[in-house]
Amino acid sequence: MFSRLQGLLPQGLRQQLGQKLATGAGRMALVILAIRIAGAALAYLSQIVLARWMGAADYGIFAVVWTLALVLGLLASLGFSASPTRFVPQYNAAKDMNRLRGFLSASRLLVFAAASLTTLAGLEVILWSRSLIDPLYVWPAAIALLAVPLFALTSVQDAIARSYDLPALGLLASFIYRPLLLLALLLPLVLTGHIVTAAIAAVMAVAASLTVTAHQAWTLQRELNRRIPAGPHRHEMRLWITVSLPLLMVEGFLQLLSSADVVMVSFWRPPEDVAIYFAASKTLALVHFVHFAVRAASAHRFAGLAQGANRSALAAYARQTSRWTFWPSLAAGTVLIVLSPLLLALFGPQFSAGAPLIAILVIGVLARASIGPADALLGMSGHQKSCAAVYAGVFAVNVCLNMVMIPLYGLIGAAVATSLAMIIEAIALALMTRRRLGFVPFALLPDRHRTPGRTGTA
Repeated sequence: MFSRLQGLLPQGLRQQLGQKLATGAGRMALVILAIRIAGAALAYLSQIVLARWMGAADYGIFAVVWTLALVLGLLASLGFSASPTRFVPQYNAAKDMNRLRGFLSASRLLVFAAASLTTLAGLEVILWSRSLIDPLYVWPAAIALLAVPLFALTSVQDAIARSYDLPALGLLASFIYRPLLLLALLLPLVLTGHIVTAAIAAVMAVAASLTVTAHQAWTLQRELNRRIPAGPHRHEMRLWITVSLPLLMVEGFLQLLSSADVVMVSFWRPPEDVAIYFAASKTLALVHFVHFAVRAASAHRFAGLAQGANRSALAAYARQTSRWTFWPSLAAGTVLIVLSPLLLALFGPQFSAGAPLIAILVIGVLARASIGPADALLGMSGHQKSCAAVYAGVFAVNVCLNMVMIPLYGLIGAAVATSLAMIIEAIALALMTRRRLGFVPFALLPDRHRTPGRTGTA
């Protein structure tokens, strides 16, 4: 069937596509894109079903606490959700199996321990500040915190799997299995007439996360045992943490930029408004998945090219990934703006009010897409500290903009603030890439095969 579909394309485009898919990067990108498309569709469908089953108020509460757990899970990964794509190819290329075995075991144990401490600290905060928290959020938040170690471990296992060109093993757990299992666990309650509250949804979501994370861990370990011979472990924890923590800043601030608006809306608006904004942001994920897919497929390729002497090849590949990100995002964003009233109406009648939010947010998404996965480019080429500094500044701007604009303009203010932050992010990353690597990975620029004059370190 795929061959027949290829036959419908013009000859030049068909040959170019064939050349891309003949490489490991092309095949990996295709697999990741397919899983991400299916995952985005499934996640969107699951959110529609949850909104219908729970009602706007409980759905808004669940959206806030689950988003907070996802953010904490990523932060608790200590950057090991990104560093495997750097260390695993490096140790494999050098045939340094001792360090490879040490890294693969230590990274997962360290992250699970750190995430467990994060959960305990979060529960302690809830216990001592119950009087300051809206009672509607207390129990759902406490339950959702139990998923933090699962999110952290899944993110590390995902990165390890992608480092071995096994994207399905890493991504299926988060984007396919978990939402499917959550719906399967809630369905009997709905069929028997039980009310699905935010707390009940959080319990089932934690159970689904535990199941899929355990299955992913078992499958990944079986694959690693097949590929890596048994032997001694050599640990370089100081090096691994030194490299991973700046990557954590990049990954963490990127996640915070994507989630801060949802959490901050809950400070000033009722759960029903939070539900509308969250539904709009979930609808926007149908465009975001393009950036995610290209970023996931290209990170370890950037690391390999950055270690070589041919900087022109790195620049050409960076601009290629930006084009692979921007043009599909532009097409998807245009279609989404047209269909957004119909899509949001699937959540419920009141959710159609989120259509203007999507039109505003798409502008920022396209600005981010125009430079492709520039954050991964900087991180994998040794400039992770510079990238982290950019994201720290942009996050601070985002928070300040939301604090000013949400009280004044409500949901529209949150969308404008977030879109402006993404535009500033794109400009800052482009300038930082120009400064550190000597080229700008802008999708509309042609390839220029020149050797940059400056390649400073972070």
